[in-house]
Amino acid sequence: MMSNSKAQQSVRKPGVFGRLRSWFFTGILVTAPVLLTIYITWAAIQLIDSQVVSLIPILADWNRLEVPGVGLVIGVILITLIGALAAGFLGRWIIRLGESLLNRMPVVRSIYGASKQILETIISSQSDAFREVVLVEYPRKGLWVIGFVTGGTKGEVNRRINIDMVNVFVPTTPNPTSGFLLFCPRKDVVFMKMSVEEAVKLVVSGGIVTPPDRNAAEQSDTASPARKAVAKKASAKKAVAKKTVAKKTVTKQAAAKKAPAKNSSPKKKAAKKASAKKA
Repeated sequence: MMSNSKAQQSVRKPGVFGRLRSWFFTGILVTAPVLLTIYITWAAIQLIDSQVVSLIPILADWNRLEVPGVGLVIGVILITLIGALAAGFLGRWIIRLGESLLNRMPVVRSIYGASKQILETIISSQSDAFREVVLVEYPRKGLWVIGFVTGGTKGEVNRRINIDMVNVFVPTTPNPTSGFLLFCPRKDVVFMKMSVEEAVKLVVSGGIVTPPDRNAAEQSDTASPARKAVAKKASAKKAVAKKTVAKKTVTKQAAAKKAPAKNSSPKKKAAKKASAKKA
């Protein structure tokens, strides 16, 4: 009786305040990501609109209703037109002229050259920058961090070390835009099947958002056909065994029927002989 009463006490339903508390946290989990996404998107649109209006003041007179997103659309159109112009002969000549002027400025040329090289490396379709996620044993043995491969080690670093190395960018949490550059031997780096987006979520969330293990999913997918094949083989063996048993029973029954017939045939012959002698 005591155990039943304790079990009933442990399975008691939460009260009104408990339900309100659970509903409140459920509402936060549902609304917080949506509100955060809307806020960040709205802030980005307002920032781009303000920058475009500052560059094109006449846009403020056109957009008197202050419709959000107009500056963003105009900015996209202008960037596309600049790209189309830069692809032509005149555009390339203007770019070379501008670069020659920038390269003569002491501080500006270093900023422009570095930013241009980084953007060309990242945007290039043949680039391997930030395409692979790796695990690196850092800062000491036994501790591991998430990193992104930015390419193979080249230049003087590769000549000095003379080992197959890769450049790994190790981001910080929760701001992945800052981090460390490590030159790691390829054999000491663990390449992962995790996508870059999933790794960024893992870093930004501080390990709270953990992506699924793709290797385990693939193993389960590959194991299921094998299991099905094994089950089919087992069922086929059972069917063959049943057929052989049925055949044996049929042959036994046929043999049992033939045996009485053979035993009765000598008796019939003796009867026939006796009747012939009497006659």
